[in-house]
Amino acid sequence: MDDRPIGVFDSGLGGASVLREALRTLPHEKFIYYGDNQNAPYGDRTEAEITALTMRCAHLLADHGVKAILIACNTATATCIERIRSELEIPVVSVEPAIKPACMQPGTGKVLMMATRATTRLRRYLDLQARMPDPSRVINVPCPGLVERIEQGIFDEDAFDDILDHHLSAYHSMQIDGIVLGCTHYIFIRNAIRRYATMHFSGSCALFDGNEATAHQLARVLTEHGLLNSENAAGSVEFHTSSDPAQFQPVFDLLLRQPCV
Repeated sequence: MDDRPIGVFDSGLGGASVLREALRTLPHEKFIYYGDNQNAPYGDRTEAEITALTMRCAHLLADHGVKAILIACNTATATCIERIRSELEIPVVSVEPAIKPACMQPGTGKVLMMATRATTRLRRYLDLQARMPDPSRVINVPCPGLVERIEQGIFDEDAFDDILDHHLSAYHSMQIDGIVLGCTHYIFIRNAIRRYATMHFSGSCALFDGNEATAHQLARVLTEHGLLNSENAAGSVEFHTSSDPAQFQPVFDLLLRQPCV
Protein backbone atom coordinates (compact mmCIF):
# COMPACT_ATOMS: atom_id res chain seq x y z
CA MET A 1 0.00 0.00 0.00
CA ASP A 2 1.28 3.45 -0.90
CA ASP A 3 -0.08 6.87 0.12
CA ARG A 4 2.09 8.88 -2.29
CA PRO A 5 0.15 11.01 -4.80
CA ILE A 6 -0.62 10.20 -8.43
CA GLY A 7 0.57 12.74 -11.00
CA VAL A 8 -1.89 13.88 -13.67
CA PHE A 9 -0.64 15.79 -16.70
CA ASP A 10 -2.38 17.70 -19.49
CA SER A 11 -1.26 20.43 -21.84
CA GLY A 12 -3.97 22.59 -20.29
CA LEU A 13 -7.06 22.04 -18.16
CA GLY A 14 -8.94 19.40 -20.16
CA GLY A 15 -7.35 16.65 -18.09
CA ALA A 16 -9.70 17.70 -15.31
CA SER A 17 -12.33 15.59 -17.09
CA VAL A 18 -10.12 12.50 -16.72
CA LEU A 19 -9.29 13.43 -13.14
CA ARG A 20 -13.02 13.56 -12.33
CA GLU A 21 -13.35 9.93 -13.39
CA ALA A 22 -10.20 8.97 -11.49
CA LEU A 23 -11.57 10.56 -8.32
CA ARG A 24 -14.78 8.55 -8.67
CA THR A 25 -12.91 5.31 -9.27
CA LEU A 26 -10.17 5.93 -6.69
CA PRO A 27 -11.83 8.11 -4.01
CA HIS A 28 -9.05 7.65 -1.44
CA GLU A 29 -6.12 8.65 -3.65
CA LYS A 30 -4.16 11.91 -3.62
CA PHE A 31 -3.58 13.59 -6.98
CA ILE A 32 -1.17 16.26 -8.19
CA TYR A 33 -2.41 17.90 -11.38
CA TYR A 34 -0.03 19.77 -13.67
CA GLY A 35 -1.30 21.82 -16.60
CA ASP A 36 1.20 23.29 -19.04
CA ASN A 37 -1.01 26.30 -19.65
CA GLN A 38 1.88 28.53 -20.62
CA ASN A 39 2.43 26.40 -23.72
CA ALA A 40 -1.14 25.27 -24.43
CA PRO A 41 -2.66 24.21 -26.68
CA TYR A 42 -0.29 21.52 -27.92
CA GLY A 43 -2.50 20.64 -30.88
CA ASP A 44 -0.92 23.08 -33.34
CA ARG A 45 2.70 22.44 -32.30
CA THR A 46 5.26 20.25 -34.05
CA GLU A 47 5.90 16.70 -32.89
CA ALA A 48 9.35 17.73 -31.60
CA GLU A 49 7.86 20.59 -29.57
CA ILE A 50 5.12 18.40 -28.10
CA THR A 51 7.66 15.74 -27.12
CA ALA A 52 10.02 18.22 -25.46
CA LEU A 53 7.22 19.89 -23.50
CA THR A 54 5.61 16.61 -22.45
CA MET A 55 8.88 15.06 -21.30
CA ARG A 56 9.68 18.14 -19.22
CA CYS A 57 6.31 17.96 -17.49
CA ALA A 58 6.47 14.19 -16.95
CA HIS A 59 9.89 14.47 -15.28
CA LEU A 60 8.66 17.41 -13.21
CA LEU A 61 5.86 15.25 -11.80
CA ALA A 62 8.23 12.35 -11.23
CA ASP A 63 10.53 14.70 -9.30
CA HIS A 64 7.56 15.53 -7.05
CA GLY A 65 7.66 11.93 -5.85
CA VAL A 66 4.45 10.66 -7.45
CA LYS A 67 3.91 6.89 -7.49
CA ALA A 68 2.34 6.82 -10.96
CA ILE A 69 1.51 9.25 -13.75
CA LEU A 70 -1.71 9.63 -15.71
CA ILE A 71 -1.17 11.33 -19.07
CA ALA A 72 -4.58 12.98 -19.53
CA CYS A 73 -3.79 14.43 -22.96
CA ASN A 74 -4.49 12.57 -26.21
CA THR A 75 -1.97 14.67 -28.12
CA ALA A 76 0.85 13.92 -25.67
CA THR A 77 -0.07 10.22 -25.67
CA ALA A 78 -0.05 9.98 -29.45
CA THR A 79 3.27 11.83 -29.64
CA CYS A 80 5.55 10.23 -27.07
CA ILE A 81 3.92 7.80 -24.61
CA GLU A 82 6.53 5.11 -25.37
CA ARG A 83 9.36 7.50 -24.57
CA ILE A 84 7.73 8.59 -21.30
CA ARG A 85 7.42 4.97 -20.19
CA SER A 86 11.00 4.20 -21.20
CA GLU A 87 12.45 7.13 -19.24
CA LEU A 88 10.42 6.84 -16.03
CA GLU A 89 10.64 4.08 -13.46
CA ILE A 90 7.04 4.46 -12.30
CA PRO A 91 3.85 3.22 -14.00
CA VAL A 92 2.41 5.53 -16.67
CA VAL A 93 -1.22 5.29 -17.80
CA SER A 94 -2.58 7.33 -20.70
CA VAL A 95 -5.80 8.26 -22.45
CA GLU A 96 -6.58 7.14 -26.00
CA PRO A 97 -9.34 8.21 -28.41
CA ALA A 98 -12.33 5.87 -28.05
CA ILE A 99 -12.66 5.04 -31.73
CA LYS A 100 -12.86 1.27 -31.09
CA PRO A 101 -16.17 1.35 -29.19
CA ALA A 102 -17.46 3.95 -31.65
CA CYS A 103 -16.61 1.71 -34.60
CA MET A 104 -18.32 -1.23 -32.91
CA GLN A 105 -21.61 0.64 -33.16
CA PRO A 106 -23.98 -1.05 -35.59
CA GLY A 107 -24.94 0.90 -38.67
CA THR A 108 -23.60 2.09 -41.99
CA GLY A 109 -22.97 5.69 -41.00
CA LYS A 110 -19.66 7.43 -40.40
CA VAL A 111 -17.77 8.01 -37.17
CA LEU A 112 -16.47 11.53 -36.58
CA MET A 113 -13.24 11.67 -34.59
CA MET A 114 -12.96 15.19 -33.19
CA ALA A 115 -9.50 16.00 -31.84
CA THR A 116 -6.59 18.38 -32.07
CA ARG A 117 -4.75 18.74 -35.35
CA ALA A 118 -1.69 17.01 -33.92
CA THR A 119 -3.55 13.94 -32.67
CA THR A 120 -5.20 13.27 -36.02
CA ARG A 121 -1.92 13.32 -37.94
CA LEU A 122 0.36 11.37 -35.56
CA ARG A 123 1.43 7.80 -36.35
CA ARG A 124 0.22 6.24 -33.09
CA TYR A 125 -3.33 7.43 -33.73
CA LEU A 126 -3.25 6.58 -37.44
CA ASP A 127 -2.10 3.05 -36.56
CA LEU A 128 -5.02 2.78 -34.14
CA GLN A 129 -7.43 3.88 -36.85
CA ALA A 130 -5.92 1.38 -39.30
CA ARG A 131 -6.76 -1.46 -36.88
CA MET A 132 -10.49 -0.69 -37.00
CA PRO A 133 -12.75 -3.10 -38.93
CA ASP A 134 -13.40 -0.38 -41.53
CA PRO A 135 -10.88 2.46 -41.15
CA SER A 136 -12.58 4.43 -43.93
CA ARG A 137 -15.65 4.76 -41.72
CA VAL A 138 -13.72 7.16 -39.46
CA ILE A 139 -13.57 10.82 -40.47
CA ASN A 140 -10.85 12.71 -38.60
CA VAL A 141 -11.87 16.28 -37.80
CA PRO A 142 -9.24 18.61 -36.30
CA CYS A 143 -11.06 21.22 -34.20
CA PRO A 144 -8.75 24.12 -33.30
CA GLY A 145 -10.45 26.84 -31.29
CA LEU A 146 -12.52 24.66 -28.97
CA VAL A 147 -9.80 24.24 -26.34
CA GLU A 148 -9.15 27.95 -26.01
CA ARG A 149 -12.84 28.75 -25.52
CA ILE A 150 -13.38 25.96 -23.00
CA GLU A 151 -10.42 27.17 -20.94
CA GLN A 152 -12.18 30.52 -20.65
CA GLY A 153 -14.81 28.69 -18.58
CA ILE A 154 -17.47 28.81 -21.32
CA PHE A 155 -19.83 25.81 -21.49
CA ASP A 156 -23.15 27.13 -22.85
CA GLU A 157 -24.75 24.78 -25.36
CA ASP A 158 -24.98 27.46 -28.05
CA ALA A 159 -21.57 29.03 -27.39
CA PHE A 160 -19.65 26.83 -29.84
CA ASP A 161 -21.86 26.83 -32.94
CA ASP A 162 -19.50 29.11 -34.88
CA ILE A 163 -16.46 26.90 -34.29
CA LEU A 164 -18.41 23.69 -34.88
CA ASP A 165 -19.83 25.14 -38.10
CA HIS A 166 -16.33 25.94 -39.30
CA HIS A 167 -15.13 22.37 -38.75
CA LEU A 168 -18.27 20.28 -39.31
CA SER A 169 -20.41 22.05 -41.90
CA ALA A 170 -18.94 19.89 -44.68
CA TYR A 171 -20.66 16.88 -43.10
CA HIS A 172 -24.15 18.35 -42.61
CA SER A 173 -26.98 15.88 -43.35
CA MET A 174 -24.53 12.96 -43.27
CA GLN A 175 -25.46 9.81 -41.35
CA ILE A 176 -23.24 9.83 -38.28
CA ASP A 177 -23.36 6.78 -36.01
CA GLY A 178 -20.74 7.97 -33.53
CA ILE A 179 -18.76 11.02 -32.48
CA VAL A 180 -15.48 10.45 -30.66
CA LEU A 181 -14.43 13.20 -28.26
CA GLY A 182 -10.72 12.76 -28.94
CA CYS A 183 -9.56 15.62 -26.75
CA THR A 184 -10.15 15.59 -23.00
CA HIS A 185 -11.37 19.20 -23.14
CA TYR A 186 -14.31 18.28 -25.38
CA ILE A 187 -16.00 16.22 -22.67
CA PHE A 188 -16.94 19.48 -20.96
CA ILE A 189 -19.04 20.55 -23.95
CA ARG A 190 -20.78 17.24 -24.61
CA ASN A 191 -24.16 18.98 -24.54
CA ALA A 192 -23.05 21.58 -27.08
CA ILE A 193 -21.73 18.90 -29.43
CA ARG A 194 -24.81 16.70 -28.93
CA ARG A 195 -27.10 19.66 -29.64
CA TYR A 196 -25.19 20.58 -32.78
CA ALA A 197 -25.17 16.99 -34.03
CA THR A 198 -28.91 16.62 -33.51
CA MET A 199 -29.51 19.79 -35.53
CA HIS A 200 -27.25 18.96 -38.47
CA PHE A 201 -26.66 15.19 -38.81
CA SER A 202 -28.79 12.10 -39.22
CA GLY A 203 -28.01 8.83 -37.45
CA SER A 204 -27.64 8.12 -33.74
CA CYS A 205 -24.66 10.48 -33.23
CA ALA A 206 -23.68 8.64 -30.04
CA LEU A 207 -20.81 10.31 -28.14
CA PHE A 208 -17.74 8.38 -27.01
CA ASP A 209 -14.77 9.22 -24.80
CA GLY A 210 -12.10 7.12 -23.12
CA ASN A 211 -12.08 8.72 -19.68
CA GLU A 212 -13.93 6.05 -17.71
CA ALA A 213 -11.85 3.26 -19.27
CA THR A 214 -8.68 5.20 -18.48
CA ALA A 215 -9.65 5.61 -14.82
CA HIS A 216 -10.32 1.88 -14.53
CA GLN A 217 -7.00 1.11 -16.19
CA LEU A 218 -5.26 3.36 -13.66
CA ALA A 219 -6.94 1.43 -10.84
CA ARG A 220 -5.83 -1.90 -12.35
CA VAL A 221 -2.24 -0.74 -12.72
CA LEU A 222 -2.08 0.57 -9.15
CA THR A 223 -3.51 -2.70 -7.87
CA GLU A 224 -1.06 -4.81 -9.90
CA HIS A 225 1.89 -2.81 -8.53
CA GLY A 226 0.65 -2.75 -4.94
CA LEU A 227 0.36 1.04 -5.02
CA LEU A 228 -3.19 1.64 -3.79
CA ASN A 229 -3.57 4.03 -0.87
CA SER A 230 -4.39 2.09 2.29
CA GLU A 231 -5.99 5.08 4.01
CA ASN A 232 -9.77 5.42 3.99
CA ALA A 233 -9.66 9.22 4.09
CA ALA A 234 -11.13 11.22 1.23
CA GLY A 235 -8.82 11.83 -1.67
CA SER A 236 -7.32 15.22 -2.52
CA VAL A 237 -6.23 17.27 -5.52
CA GLU A 238 -3.28 19.64 -5.66
CA PHE A 239 -3.18 21.96 -8.68
CA HIS A 240 -0.06 23.26 -10.43
CA THR A 241 0.41 25.15 -13.68
CA SER A 242 3.30 26.47 -15.75
CA SER A 243 1.39 29.75 -16.02
CA ASP A 244 -0.38 32.03 -13.52
CA PRO A 245 -2.19 30.00 -10.81
CA ALA A 246 -4.40 32.97 -9.99
CA GLN A 247 -5.75 32.85 -13.55
CA PHE A 248 -6.09 29.11 -14.04
CA GLN A 249 -6.89 27.68 -10.59
CA PRO A 250 -10.46 29.10 -10.58
CA VAL A 251 -11.13 27.67 -14.06
CA PHE A 252 -9.66 24.32 -13.06
CA ASP A 253 -11.88 24.21 -9.96
CA LEU A 254 -14.88 25.08 -12.12
CA LEU A 255 -14.03 22.31 -14.60
CA LEU A 256 -13.58 19.78 -11.83
CA ARG A 257 -17.13 20.57 -10.62
CA GLN A 258 -18.62 20.84 -14.11
CA PRO A 259 -20.94 17.92 -14.94
CA CYS A 260 -19.60 15.93 -17.90
CA VAL A 261 -22.98 14.82 -19.22
